Amino acid sequence: MTKWTPKHEAPEPLEGNVVATITGGTIVWFVLFLAQLPFYGWFHEHGHLWWLWTCLAGGGLGLLGIWYVRAREAAIRRGARNGDARTADAQNG
Repeated sequence: MTKWTPKHEAPEPLEGNVVATITGGTIVWFVLFLAQLPFYGWFHEHGHLWWLWTCLAGGGLGLLGIWYVRAREAAIRRGARNGDARTADAQNG
């Protein structure tokens, strides 16, 4: 069997407001958790308690994601500033 190779280059990754996207998703997970919390007994009786804990885990992982993307964007900004300073030093030096 031959290996498949793409016939065109991969598109550039989309860079949007990643922090807002992750924050929105995290809020949705926590809202779903809070909306299901009053039905804890029903979920427990019917064996669907994992739905509740999945929403809580999604919210918790979303908090980790917010921290990560904020740190990533800060590092990108720092790199851009340092790169600009190095370029100016090289031109003046």
